[in-house]
Amino acid sequence: MHRYLIVIEKAENNFAAYSPDLPGCVTTGKTIEETKRNMQEAINGHIECLHEFGQPIPEPQTVGTDYIEVA
Repeated sequence: MHRYLIVIEKAENNFAAYSPDLPGCVTTGKTIEETKRNMQEAINGHIECLHEFGQPIPEPQTVGTDYIEVA
């Protein structure tokens, strides 16, 4: 089992998400919860598609997240 980081951003009328470790794997949703569910489906589909085309499945490379405060 792999564990991929996802980033959720607030858009004008919804939320958008992507995974830095899976380029091109993106989704949106009306709520954060919906966006997370949609991203789970997007990641599963992305990996399935890579597998079907004989492409390597990227290993998660993101090791953590943090915030930096600036004035």
